[in-house]
Amino acid sequence: MTADLRYPIGKFDPPANITLSDIDGYINRIKDTPEKLKKTIEGFTEEQLNTPYRPEGWTVRRVIHHIADSHMNAYIRFHWALTENSPRIKAYDEKAWAELSYQNHVPLEVSLNLLTNLHERWIHLLKNMSEEDFSRKYIHPEGNKVYVLRTVAAMYAWHGDHHTAHITSLRERMGWK
Repeated sequence: MTADLRYPIGKFDPPANITLSDIDGYINRIKDTPEKLKKTIEGFTEEQLNTPYRPEGWTVRRVIHHIADSHMNAYIRFHWALTENSPRIKAYDEKAWAELSYQNHVPLEVSLNLLTNLHERWIHLLKNMSEEDFSRKYIHPEGNKVYVLRTVAAMYAWHGDHHTAHITSLRERMGWK
């Protein structure tokens, strides 16, 4: 059986019951994402950065820029949920964003620095949220799905790990040191 290169750590499976201890773990994983990504691509050449992590997948470069785009949206969604009553958030086409041609020319340091600073703010927010805050919700327009912030925290902890694993599994498959 061949591993699914799209989901090197498996698909996100939201936990049924999320405790405050679980949330602390998610916060730490979110906090560590920018540094893990930096270490993951350390020593990569331009050619390696422009290599898709799987056939017909995004390049390493696009994955990094995507994480910045995605986590900016998540950070804003937390704010909406904390300041409005079950707001309907704005969706975005992540594939279209990742394929915007300008992203091929933005130095990765720009997105990595953005992630570092964004995560620093996000972690301050998350650490100052109450248990009640983590029960707040937002509505995603695609299917009117309701998201609870405690589950969103779990999802973004997974999201950082998921994309980091795309790059580390590529590095292993290619034998890159």
